[in-house]
Amino acid sequence: MSAEMITNPILPGFHPDPSMLRVGNDFYIATSTFEWFPGVRIYHSRDLRHWRFLTSPLDRREMLDMRGETASCGVWAPCLTHDGEYYYLIYSNTRSFAGPYWDVYNYLTRAKEITGPWSDPVYLNGSGFDPSLFHAPDGRKWLLNMVQDPRPGHHRFGGIEMTEYDPVAGRLVGTPEVIFKGSDLKITEGPHLYFHQGWYYLMTAEGGTGYEHAVTMARSRDLRGPYEIDPVNPMLTSRGSNAALQKAGHGSLVDTPTGEWYLAHLCGRPLDSTQRCPLGRETALQKVYWNDEGWLRLSHGGNKPSLQVAAPDLPPHQWPEDAEEVLFDGPLLPADFQTLREPPEETWLSLTERPGYLRLQGRLSLCSPFEQSLVGRRIQDFACEAETELEFSPEHYLQTAGLAAFYDDQHWFYLQVSYEETQGRVLRLVVNEQYKTREPVAAIPLPGGPVRLGAILEGAVLRFRYAVGEGEWCLLEPQLDASLLSDEVGQRYRFTGSFFVLCAQNHTLRKVPADFRKFAYRRKG
Repeated sequence: MSAEMITNPILPGFHPDPSMLRVGNDFYIATSTFEWFPGVRIYHSRDLRHWRFLTSPLDRREMLDMRGETASCGVWAPCLTHDGEYYYLIYSNTRSFAGPYWDVYNYLTRAKEITGPWSDPVYLNGSGFDPSLFHAPDGRKWLLNMVQDPRPGHHRFGGIEMTEYDPVAGRLVGTPEVIFKGSDLKITEGPHLYFHQGWYYLMTAEGGTGYEHAVTMARSRDLRGPYEIDPVNPMLTSRGSNAALQKAGHGSLVDTPTGEWYLAHLCGRPLDSTQRCPLGRETALQKVYWNDEGWLRLSHGGNKPSLQVAAPDLPPHQWPEDAEEVLFDGPLLPADFQTLREPPEETWLSLTERPGYLRLQGRLSLCSPFEQSLVGRRIQDFACEAETELEFSPEHYLQTAGLAAFYDDQHWFYLQVSYEETQGRVLRLVVNEQYKTREPVAAIPLPGGPVRLGAILEGAVLRFRYAVGEGEWCLLEPQLDASLLSDEVGQRYRFTGSFFVLCAQNHTLRKVPADFRKFAYRRKG
């Protein structure tokens, strides 16, 4: 066995709902992206220790239409599989989850190569979310998903539904049937089915995706069940513990070429003395084994996740380190950047109109679920800083651009260049908490020319700074509560994570471009 250790989380920051796959010597993990575009992020490893971003399959509007979807809708819980010929990606596009209903469409796309091209999506069903595809030993294919039940007196999570998928016809066939109603933990979702040593093993997420989250295992000799629940259920959870990795659940299983087994799972890391996780839900890895009774167990014992786990007996394979600073000197956005709900288009984002700059044409406010001129990069560290250089000459207070620390439309901190009638160009710091905005410092007059904007994050403390041209940094006084950028804050539970974003808004008829020359993200400590 390798003496090396895997340090969790393997995918820090907003990377929830991992679906893990091995094809030959290559490992892949697909994670949810919710309202962020392009949809689904796939990571690649050859040793399970070192991971690199590889591709986002849902990269065109025909594959993913999220216009008008509210925060934390969009792409939920993708499932990545391979049948020996094609890669299959199954995903939900959740349009809303208000009230007793989930309005959700489940789709399938496939490709010969993991990097595409991926086929136009095939609509599957809308009975519930977290769809996955099982390739049975006899060659047939089965779609599984949680089924919703909004009827009065019924549990909203109605169990795991299974329907056969015909790859030749490109549609579901037969009658859907519920094969598993769940354990006493309830809130049964996130199904993945595996065939191992004559048993069908059904892995589900239960308990909800917060602090009661868990991985449940059940098995049956027959695909349709009945499924016997693991007698020591749950096999993985953080509930009731002070484990460093909380919210453990939503698992996905893989074996290595040398016969070792690993479980990828969702987790969260709360700030000290709080239950707030500003980095969002992340992906961790645990080593597991099958015991003599045929049940899956954590190699380190118990059912709590570990920060450090033994790496597999595979040659180490490192990838080049990402650059801390990116210049906008190419035709495409850097891979770390995503947009909200729609692909970047020349009407509002250009990397060629002014060579060497990212040019944004302002659109709607940061509170809008519609057209936003915004690009963001995940915050992946509790101690880090971001920096950009902006050229922007507003002529009206409704024209703004700058750098923000952003969770969603209800929670963000925004250092913006704007305009005041009596002062001309100014710098403003705007805080939005549940649609209530405030400005903790007075507007600061700015001369013309480039301005550098920066943000410094240290745990729960966020501070902004600025510099005119190549001048010295000026640190703004207020220490802001970065924990507001967390799933747990607000009127309802949310599912994403925090970003540093470059953005522009304009509620006037006159176009005023915002030109960003560079962006830097630096880990500290």
